[in-house]
This record gives sequence, C-alpha cells and structure tokens, in this order.
Amino acid sequence: MQMREAAERILFAETLEEKLLLAPALASDDAPGKAILTPPSPGRPDELRICEKGVRVEFPGIHRLDDDRERGTMLHFLANHELLASELMALVLLKFPDAPKEYRAGVYAAMREEQMHTLMYVRRMKECGIAFGELPLNDYFWRLIAPMETPMDFVTRLNLTFEQANLDFSKHYAGLFREVGDTSTAAVLEKIYQDEIGHVGHGLKWFRRWKDQGSTDWQAFGKSLNFPLAPAKAKGLAPFNADGRRLAGLDEDFIHHLEVCEQSRGRTPVVHWFNPGAEDQVMAAVSGKPFQPNKMGLALEEDLELLMLAVCRRDDALLMRRPPSNEHLAYLKRAGFDLPEITTREALRDRKLGGLRPWAWSPDACQQLKPLASDVSPNVPWQWHDPLPSLWFSKEIGIELEKRLGLEGESGAVCRTVDHAMQEITRHLESGQALVKAVHACAGRGHLRVNHESKEADTRLWLERTLASHHAVVVEPWLDRVADFSALYEMDAAGNANLIGLTVMENDAAGRFLGNRVGPKWGSLLEPEVAAFLFKQGILDFVESRVPAALTDLLPGYIGPLGLDLMVHRRPDGSLALKHVVELNVRLTMGRIALELLKKSTPQRSGRFRIHRVNKVSSAELDEFRSGSLDGGKVLLNDPQSAQAFLAVWEIGA
Repeated sequence: MQMREAAERILFAETLEEKLLLAPALASDDAPGKAILTPPSPGRPDELRICEKGVRVEFPGIHRLDDDRERGTMLHFLANHELLASELMALVLLKFPDAPKEYRAGVYAAMREEQMHTLMYVRRMKECGIAFGELPLNDYFWRLIAPMETPMDFVTRLNLTFEQANLDFSKHYAGLFREVGDTSTAAVLEKIYQDEIGHVGHGLKWFRRWKDQGSTDWQAFGKSLNFPLAPAKAKGLAPFNADGRRLAGLDEDFIHHLEVCEQSRGRTPVVHWFNPGAEDQVMAAVSGKPFQPNKMGLALEEDLELLMLAVCRRDDALLMRRPPSNEHLAYLKRAGFDLPEITTREALRDRKLGGLRPWAWSPDACQQLKPLASDVSPNVPWQWHDPLPSLWFSKEIGIELEKRLGLEGESGAVCRTVDHAMQEITRHLESGQALVKAVHACAGRGHLRVNHESKEADTRLWLERTLASHHAVVVEPWLDRVADFSALYEMDAAGNANLIGLTVMENDAAGRFLGNRVGPKWGSLLEPEVAAFLFKQGILDFVESRVPAALTDLLPGYIGPLGLDLMVHRRPDGSLALKHVVELNVRLTMGRIALELLKKSTPQRSGRFRIHRVNKVSSAELDEFRSGSLDGGKVLLNDPQSAQAFLAVWEIGA
C-alpha cells in the first residue's frame, strides 16, 4: 500500500471503521502524488462531525475519577483529539508530498499510533457507557493546525505544542487513575504518554533542522507561533513534566523557559502595568517640564514592577520593562503563585483584552496603554481614558475630601507662595511644630518638618525649590504619630466606592513608607489602646459609609482603586485623636498590594508586606526572605539578582 492511499482513507473516509482500520506498518512512498488543498473539515460520519461549539470538558479531580460518566466524558473528548491528530497527520502527507522522505516516514508511523490511541479510547469509553459521537466534538485542533503552510508549521503547532502539552496530561492522569484502581484507563494513558515522547522527539528533530540556526530552540519556537497559539499552550493542565521533555530531547533552556511561561487559556486577559512615579509624572506635566526620573525613582519602577503579581489573576497579562529571571519565576511558582502572562505591549496588539489596569492613570500610563485601547472589549469597565485631573494626584484632593466630610478643622493650608507658607509655618510654631508637604509627593517623600531650631533661610530655600516644581505645598501641624492605617476601596462603574479592606501601615519616624500589616481581623493588628479608641470613635461606620458616600461626588466618572490614609496621634495632654484624612490616593497603593497578597495566601492568617533596601540586607536575611511560601513564612517577591535598590518581602504569620 502507498502512504498516500492510507492517508486519503484516514482523512476522507466517512465511517469510523474505515478511519480506524490500521494502516500497514510498512507502506511505500514511491507515489506521493500532487499536493491537495486543505478541506474545510475531515471526512466524518454525521455523529462525529466537528464544530466550533463542541464540548470542552472540565477534567475531573481524583475524587470524581471513579464515576463512569465523568470518566467516559473525558475519554470522549480525548478520543476526538487523537482522531484529529491522525487526520491532521494524514493531511500533512497529502499536503506536502515533497517533504523529506525521512520526515514523511516519521509522520506516517505517528499517524498509525494515533489510530491506535483512538481505538483504545473508544473501547475504554464504551466500557464506561458512552458511545463515540454521543457528545458534540470540537474542531479546535483542526482550526489551528490544518491551515498550515509548511511542514514546519505542523511541527511547531502539533508536535511541539499540543503533543508536548500531552506529556503533562497523560502522565499525570495515568497516575491518578492508578491511584483509584482503574488500571485499564491508566494503561491507555501510559501507552499514549510513551508514544507522545516519540512524537515530540520526531518533531523536535525536524524543528531543529528547519529553524533559524542563529536562534535557540526557545527563541525559534516563540517566533514560529501566532496567536492564539503561544508557547504556554505547550503545557498541559497538569503538573509540569520536565523529565518527559528531557526524554523527548528538549534542552534545559527550553524547559526552564516553558515552565514559567503563561498565557490566558480562555478568559480575556486584563493588562496590568506598574507606574509608581505617577505623582512625579503629573508634577512634570503641571510644571510644563519634561519628566526626568531620578535614580531612586527608576530603581523603584524597575525593581518592584513584579508587585503587580498581587493584583493579577492567572489569565491576566503583566507588562514589564525588565522581566525577572526564569529562576525567580520558577521560585514564585513553587511558593504558590499563579503567574500571569509576562509580556510586552507589542505582543498584545490585536488580541482581545479584558481591560487595562495601570498602577495609576497618570500621563505615562495613558501613553503606554493607548495603543491597546481598541483591543479592549466594550463590555468591561476598565477602558483606556485620558489622564486623570492633576488635582486627583495632589494633597489637595484629600483636603477636598475633608470638606465633604465636614472635617475642615483638620485640614492643612494650601500655599502657593513662599510668604504664605512661611505665615502658616509661623502660626503652627506658636503651639508646636509644622509639617510641610509638596502637593505631589507620596509615600512620605517631599516632606519637611519645621521646628524652632530650623533655620528660616533653609526653610525658604526648600519652599522655593518645591514650589518651582509642585506649584503648591500643604502646611499643617506636626502631629505626634501613634498609628497609621489605610482604607482601600474599589470604585465601580456606577460610582460606588466599595471597601476592600483595612491595613496597618508601617512608617519610619519621618512618615516614610516601610510596609503594611494585614489580617482577617484588622483590629487585632492594632495596639489594644488604639483599637479601643478607634472603635469607640466609630471608625467602621466612617470608612464603610461616610467615606464611600463622599467619594462618589468627589471623583465623578472614576473607575478603579483608591486608598485613604488615616492616622491616630497623641495630643499634648496624652489623649488620642484621629486625623481622618492624611491623604487620598486615586490609584493602587502598597496597602492594596498587601491585601491582595493576603487573598492569595493560606486563609485565616495575618500577613506583613515590607520593602527593604538592598544595601541593608545581609546574605543570611536574603536566605530567610526566600524560606517560605504562601502557606507560611517569607517570600521574596522581586528578583534579587536584578534588584538595584529595593527588595519586597511578603510574610505569612501565625
């Protein structure tokens, strides 16, 4: 028999019996014939015709594997994939008659094995009480692979993508079926697993022969796939099987890259981007000067962009300027994180997106994300929009919130000249000390504490420099800080500010941010005296009711995260007092990062998020930072190998 004859029967026959009539082990390739055009679909009996709306199964967990119906449904889904694989291999033989004889012989041998795989699945599902064709069959493999233009397309799409993914699935489920005593199904999957190693190896051999010889296997593989295919599709929905890939001949570089590579598997991805210099960007726009980040600002941006991992879900995408090493990503996976797709803006073009979520909608974010605006589904709330008003990135927005809450007595004075600021400072010095804040400062930076020992000339010089760039400062009394905390909100499309949670902030003596503590019971994180005072003050009603009502009117049209910082301070007489609004952040905050990390961690545990300076961390501390997981202990969030100035650590406590 000629290979062509066997391939035509397998591709075009309209009965299952003909399709699964095993091709002879030896067949001649003397008459490969002319190349055919790709048919719209393979020949099938009516009950086995493929369609886009075919059943996609949820693979059962071990507790459901002993249910015949569940098992049969899974086998039905897999049998269609094996039948499609044999049909696609037949298509290769008919579509590329001029391909190398050795390559065609390998495809022919694999085609026979796919016939056998289908037969094994059909027999086993029949024993489970399900007939092949009883459920609708999807055409996913056919749609993505059949349009191939070269044998290289087939190698990358089927052998190195879908068959490689089966190295994970078949091995994992074979083990699960053995655990529940179903040795028959386990034997089928074990046979398929061994054959798939050979199929991937055959494809890899020709991939290496046909690829750009100046590229690594991983680089060439990524370049060869077009959306919706991507390297991440070469992993099955099962534990990653590095050993099987080694047996197939894949190298360690390829395996390490693939292990941490992710892409959405169905839900349209929300795109996240870290731009912590939002206030500085706005300050530059207000002053009319080009934005020029300083060294520490750049380090913050580059070191900590992986913090967005906290707000990403598995199918989301994270834009990164400098992706972390594969080693660090593998470490995060072992620690329990579901990694998002780490990608670039260019790689996301023309893909359907589920929304855009930067750290803040400042001018840089709007510019960075605008090319993706048309790709966002119109039915989601997180659309691209113009930069938010500069007022929303200033200390003045907090003062506006105080007015709406009837708290004018707590407000500082907004000063736009040196003389006005000096007058306010002098007024506060009569009863204590003064604190001056640049209106676009954040995280405790851009603050000046003035007391009776401060030199007026130095204070004036600081004011002159600050007003030149910020155009305004806020002057308020220096308060004897006892505790800092924050309330985090998410504002929806209806204008409702929904409370996400509360955190306890850790700041240094100058008010600069160090970290956050979070837990299932916020009050238990506070000192008893402070907790008793706050609850007596009605703090929950304030953050749950009064603040959300005021935010709706204050921020018309805004959709996204918000953070309100509050402070307990001690009066000269020793009593406690509450400053209800320290500042309002119309953006993500580190407190929100801490809350989202807590959600990903073991339930009913408290957590602590801290940012450390690289130059103050010893090697012993670095080892400690990497000693835990989301189940407990410390996890180092960013890559220490590339960190310039900052290390972020998440710790799950008792």
